[in-house]
Amino acid sequence: MARTEHVIAVDVGGTDTKAALVAGTPDGVRAVERRRRPTARHEDGDATAGAVVEQVAALADELRAATGREAAALGVVVPGIVDEAGGTGVYSANLGWRDYPFARRLAERTGLPTAFGHDVRAGGLAELRAGAARGLRSAVIMPIGTGIAAALVHDGRVLDAPGEIGHVDVGHGEPCGCGQRGCVEARASSAAIARRYAARAGHEVRGAAEVAALVRAGDPDALTVWHEAVDALARGILQVAALLGPEAVVLGGGLAMAGPLLTDPLRTRLDELITFQRRPELRLAALGDEAGCLGAALLAIDTLEER
Repeated sequence: MARTEHVIAVDVGGTDTKAALVAGTPDGVRAVERRRRPTARHEDGDATAGAVVEQVAALADELRAATGREAAALGVVVPGIVDEAGGTGVYSANLGWRDYPFARRLAERTGLPTAFGHDVRAGGLAELRAGAARGLRSAVIMPIGTGIAAALVHDGRVLDAPGEIGHVDVGHGEPCGCGQRGCVEARASSAAIARRYAARAGHEVRGAAEVAALVRAGDPDALTVWHEAVDALARGILQVAALLGPEAVVLGGGLAMAGPLLTDPLRTRLDELITFQRRPELRLAALGDEAGCLGAALLAIDTLEER
């Protein structure tokens, strides 16, 4: 039986950074003490990356002081394009860094063995080992928020693959912020749902949760936007089913909070579209916005196990 380790885990987001002192083994983790801060940022991307390193180090010190525990390792995950093996943040559109050596700088600054990874893949790892994907050999774990990405599980492990399902062309022809047209994300992300409803109805909303409430109330503009989002999402999942044949698709992020309002019509639309593909089970993620942080902890514990 693997012994319980205590590690510092940090999930750096485009808006907020979540940190925790986490206790666990490779099979399961729990947060002992948590912190949340606005992500440090500057106009210059490398300056932002340096500020993030300092912020992570400060959070690690704070967590150790609050709990009176030393940590055996540090796990940090970030958004964007990540070279996990090289410990590098290759590119972040929202935070601006390019080719920044996070793992090396964090290890130097904190004195801790450091595991570095991608936020969505880390969240997928947490759902696979301790959440809604536990026990599955193949799955797609898809958080739906400002954007849409996915962790791809094959043969019981998370693949080191981009998982950019949000930028699959599903044929609607509308432009996407990535420069393509027809992307799933351009219709089905939380941000797109709020934006498209506002454009259609002529007034702003606070987010996709407000659109969901309007759907429940029978608002015709909300119903149209929601139907189009479900259709785009179903067509994206259909392509994943054709290529990978996952046992399940685990839906997370803010949009998954809608529960059956999302999953019921999505199941129906998938049934209408599927011909030969294996029909994946739809599940809702179990770990909420803690998934990335818990996944960072698992990366750190895995690093200790490999030593």
